[in-house]
Amino acid sequence: MTTQPGNGEHSFVIVGGGLAGAKAAETLRDEGFDERIVLLCDESELPYERPPLSKGYLLGNDARESAYVHEANWYRENNVDLRLATRVRRIDRFASEVVLADAERVHYDRLLLATGSEPRRLDVPGADLDGVLYLRNLADSDAIKRVIEAGGPIVVVGAGWIGLEVAAAAREHDVEVTVLEVADLPLQQALGDDEVARVFADLHREHGVDLRLGTGITSIEGADGRVDSVTTSDGSSVRAAAVVVGIGVAPRTGLAEDAGLVVDNGVHVDPHLFSSDPVILAAGDVAAIEHPVLHERIRVEHWANALVTGPHAARSMLGHDVVFEELPYFFTDQYDLGMEYVGYAPPDAVDSVVLRGDVAGRAFYAFWLAAGKVVAGMHVNLWDDGIDPVKALILDGGAVDTAKLADTAVPLGEALVRRAG
Repeated sequence: MTTQPGNGEHSFVIVGGGLAGAKAAETLRDEGFDERIVLLCDESELPYERPPLSKGYLLGNDARESAYVHEANWYRENNVDLRLATRVRRIDRFASEVVLADAERVHYDRLLLATGSEPRRLDVPGADLDGVLYLRNLADSDAIKRVIEAGGPIVVVGAGWIGLEVAAAAREHDVEVTVLEVADLPLQQALGDDEVARVFADLHREHGVDLRLGTGITSIEGADGRVDSVTTSDGSSVRAAAVVVGIGVAPRTGLAEDAGLVVDNGVHVDPHLFSSDPVILAAGDVAAIEHPVLHERIRVEHWANALVTGPHAARSMLGHDVVFEELPYFFTDQYDLGMEYVGYAPPDAVDSVVLRGDVAGRAFYAFWLAAGKVVAGMHVNLWDDGIDPVKALILDGGAVDTAKLADTAVPLGEALVRRAG
């Protein structure tokens, strides 16, 4: 059976029930599109945002409903055909249809892929035991919350953003936490600077986390099918009521690959977010964007990227001539540390890192430089000025005087040696 729109109306189909997909549907309506929208979600939950899963909701500070992008009645009131627990089996590009798991075919005039990403799996003996947990959806967060509420102890594998946020949530509830990280410092790949990374190492140790760096996991042991300890690469045994794995994610590109779209570490899209098929777009974690400001193809896995690419894709679906120029942005909250980061700084492209402020007191800026220009920056606990001055330096594109950049007595804008152009 094929479901076609009636009365000759256009049909816009969105695959993916996360923030990007839900905001795309919202933007289509806000921009005046009054024809058919079908939003296909493989989970049974209303479309939701992911930051609460490792922050407010996991901590127990926020209600479950706070994660939802819209209340249930929003979809009815805006005539969005929301289909939960619905899996898309494949895309039939020749017929302009998506084929659902029950063989129903849904016609599209424009198709947006917002399929997100999925956690990379741990490959060690015992990884299939009950109590080995990942954090990607609300059900995962619920499972981790139950372990925290039961008192743990918890072993976290991977000292990236997700791993450290889970560790912080557990310690806020006085749960014993051990974090295992094969790198020499936490967040080393993300931050690329030892001094900044040490800020996070010290923060977690001060809050009682047993942070073991340069240490991997070799096996997970259990009794009656459930985790009770892990063995580390140095031969130690660590008690664990649960193991939370945070070793990265991979974009969910299966539908795009099977449909013959250009895919390489994400669905390749142009600055308008169109894929290699002129009526199929991608947004959120799955989109590898040809970025006109950064002059390279990037794929970003953070909340803000979904927030801005979903609406951008919606406007492109409507035929608006919009170019995606937003800089990557992310944030974290751990204990009493809040941080915002903007820009793009691959470790192999960075010449130096300049720090400004009180690093020991955790109130400072960090700037990543390439060819004398600021390409990324972050602030820690400097909310009066926040991230906007950093963004302005990046967008200006001019060279900076590093001594002035580091001097808190000099306004950030005056650190520019020359302006671009």
